[in-house]
Amino acid sequence: MKNKGIVFFLIILAIVIVTVVTYDYYSSKPDELPANPYALDADPFARIDTSLIMFNESRDLAINFSEPSGMCFQDGKIFVVGDQKMQIIEPSGKLIKEVPFDQKPTCVFVSQKNIFIGFRKSVSVLNSDGLKIADWNTFSDSTVITSIAEKSEMVFVADAGKRIVRKFTLQGKPMGEIAGKSGNDQIHGFIIPSPYFELAVNPDGELWIVNPGKHSLENYTLNGELRTWWKATSVRVEGFSGCCNPAYFAFLPDGCFVTSEKGTIRVKIYKPSGEFLGIVAAPSKFKENSHAPDLAVDNQGNIYVLDMDRKMVRLFVRKEKR
Repeated sequence: MKNKGIVFFLIILAIVIVTVVTYDYYSSKPDELPANPYALDADPFARIDTSLIMFNESRDLAINFSEPSGMCFQDGKIFVVGDQKMQIIEPSGKLIKEVPFDQKPTCVFVSQKNIFIGFRKSVSVLNSDGLKIADWNTFSDSTVITSIAEKSEMVFVADAGKRIVRKFTLQGKPMGEIAGKSGNDQIHGFIIPSPYFELAVNPDGELWIVNPGKHSLENYTLNGELRTWWKATSVRVEGFSGCCNPAYFAFLPDGCFVTSEKGTIRVKIYKPSGEFLGIVAAPSKFKENSHAPDLAVDNQGNIYVLDMDRKMVRLFVRKEKR
């Protein structure tokens, strides 16, 4: 009798366990789960007040790339890199030159004399005709090069993998690093959760570097000392949100910032001091779940947007004031 009681108890226990597991399985199916009360509805923040839009889209230039990765504007020409090549294009869309590489470039910067091509772990220097004159290979295995700029014969290379900016002479000699730290307790170095780490020199010759994990843009001396910064953390249109934004930035001739974001794709304008001014391109201009677009600006203040997903360069011109 005792053994029969144990068997009966075990049968009842097994039935209870099967019932609980079955209920849990069906109640946990994606279409049966209750709505997450803490989920952020991003739709309201993707809608833009049209009165904030300062630019009109003027022209789209199709580019022959499967995976475009970077762009800049210099001397009336657009330089686009991606796949395993660089294309030099007139603003009309006419192809001037194509330069092949043996690996995929990540970024491009063009100075008055040279073209700097960033790859994941190296930099190639080309002359104005697109002929290679040097390779810089003094990087580590964990390096991820994302941006290049030049000022006062010093070349700055953003290394997202090491979370530093490397400095070089024009001849490629290493000249130290900028780690993004200072004596201020609020500054903790560059926080880079994903490989978006941009830098540029403004019309006044000041070096600015994105600290994407802090949603800030920071101004450094050529020696790497922090001078000033501004920060805009918000899910609203006037700020940056997500893990790491802005993804790219450039400067207008008057020193205003042009920024682009990943996540909710927006291209925006900020004053040199960091106050939000308006919109260049709203999220509705881009495909859903698009890549953040790279940016370039010409001498007239026209903005070129590299749409990685539609494989085109999109030109935005300022609206005429009424």
